[in-house]
Amino acid sequence: MNTDQREPQVDFAHFAALELRVATVLAVEAFPEARKPAWKLTLDLGEFGVLRSSAQITHYSADELVGRQVVVVANFPPRQIAHFMSECLVLGALDAAKGVVLLEPDAQVANGSRIG
Repeated sequence: MNTDQREPQVDFAHFAALELRVATVLAVEAFPEARKPAWKLTLDLGEFGVLRSSAQITHYSADELVGRQVVVVANFPPRQIAHFMSECLVLGALDAAKGVVLLEPDAQVANGSRIG
């Protein structure tokens, strides 16, 4: 990879400050009020509770998402999107053809498990 195309470097303390955790999608709702196509997700983070997120992952059906484990940033401040408060960020790889491809553990782990 050409280093000129990368973002500026950050130190480990900044990375460690991100609370990356595994969550299971409990429910998926349509979100027609969003400017860009998105779902409203309800996510189980185990002992850390249930959070909601707006996610632009509409190439996944609701049935494909419910029960799936995903990786989230759990300590961003809530962000209002239309009339919905998004409490965490669901992570994925950006693909030109597919859109967002979700990051997920390759084996079932406890909800709330820390990524590090």
